[in-house]
Amino acid sequence: QVQLVESGGGLVQAGGSLRLSCAASGSTFSINAMGWYRQAPGKQRELVASIYTGGTNYADSVKGRFTISRDNAANTVYLQMNSLKPEDTAVYYCNARRSIIPGLTRDYWGQGTQVTVSS
Repeated sequence: QVQLVESGGGLVQAGGSLRLSCAASGSTFSINAMGWYRQAPGKQRELVASIYTGGTNYADSVKGRFTISRDNAANTVYLQMNSLKPEDTAVYYCNARRSIIPGLTRDYWGQGTQVTVSS
């Protein structure tokens, strides 16, 4: 099992910055990738950014503004969000993908943290 605890959400004006943190505990040794998803009211959950061995991946809407990073020693992943826009308003969820057996993975989710960007 993997437990994820997020922090760092809040209210910020457009153009501002926030940094989200997600601390993982439990069976962290078998985590292949971690990432951030978000879900706005009335919309589907979407990938924002992910980090894995060998690289990172970003949604087109956040490229150049958001940066994902990982501290392996602390089992923590961060999302630095700059130049925030009102359309970034959503609940942000931390995700960890863990390898169970070869070819089989399982996703774990944090409780979510609200990010609100005012215009």
